[in-house]
Amino acid sequence: METIAIAGLEQAVSRIGLGTWALGGWVRGEVDEADAISTIHAALDLGVNIIDTAPAYGQGRSEELIGKALKLRGGRDQVILATKVGLEWEGGSVRRNSTRARVLFEIEQSLRRLETDYIDIYQVHWPDPLVPMVETASTLEELRRSGKIRAIGVSNFSPAQMDGFRRAAPLHTAQPPYNLFERDAEADILPYCQREGITTLTYGVLCRGLLSGRMKFDTRFGENDVRQQDPKFHPPRYGQYLKAVQQLDQIARSKYHKRVLHLAVRWVLDRPGVGVALWGARRPEQLSSIGEVTGFALDQATLADINKIESVITDPVGPDFMAPATRG
Repeated sequence: METIAIAGLEQAVSRIGLGTWALGGWVRGEVDEADAISTIHAALDLGVNIIDTAPAYGQGRSEELIGKALKLRGGRDQVILATKVGLEWEGGSVRRNSTRARVLFEIEQSLRRLETDYIDIYQVHWPDPLVPMVETASTLEELRRSGKIRAIGVSNFSPAQMDGFRRAAPLHTAQPPYNLFERDAEADILPYCQREGITTLTYGVLCRGLLSGRMKFDTRFGENDVRQQDPKFHPPRYGQYLKAVQQLDQIARSKYHKRVLHLAVRWVLDRPGVGVALWGARRPEQLSSIGEVTGFALDQATLADINKIESVITDPVGPDFMAPATRG
């Protein structure tokens, strides 16, 4: 497993992390507890030592499952726990709230659910335009100095927002969406983080399963599945994306004897400014290919071929549909 150093943490961090949004059961249907715990254990067995979660993933469910899994296994000090702060919910409605009071409330809730007394990386989930950046940042810095968290991160922040945050606190990590089909981070976020020494934990590496190679034209998604809201999964775009996936799979097979999933993850890991790629899973078998994304690199000719393939998507869209509302 490839590793990377993250400022504020003593141990090396695996360049593949386990993303646990789906384990919360809120966006793709309920996940069996035994399957969820087995998935977490499988990731650790495969050399993954960073687990990314958030209170909003199933309204605390994902954090609870991680806490149970680590209690059963032991070895908490060998695992990098990254969770988030700054969202509140009521029923199915999620809103941004990064006030000092909300941060101080959430940290205690996350510590309880994760069954730990510290969090390795604490990240502001989304920027909150209604709260001064200095208020949120200084509160996280207070938590870091108290020992409750070890590194500070942000998620879905622009460079300008990160600049504002860093006026009141150090910033160790940033989490943007990034994959073969969602590449906006290349324009400014990845270069900024590379220049400023901020490690990126990129999420959506398989573009909500689209780059897994398992989806077909007749694949259907449940009523509460987040992909129902993603324009990429509706015609005519869906067919265009699937055609691109097929062509990417052909490149992976012919050049590397791999599949599109391995190509997609390797592509992210090889990009300048990328530290960690977060690989989401709901079942242990979905992680079985982790070992196949190491030991090779994409050459310039392959990168050029990949860029040509993306031209079959005539109306690409990003992940903006996932942005939560601000408080009214």
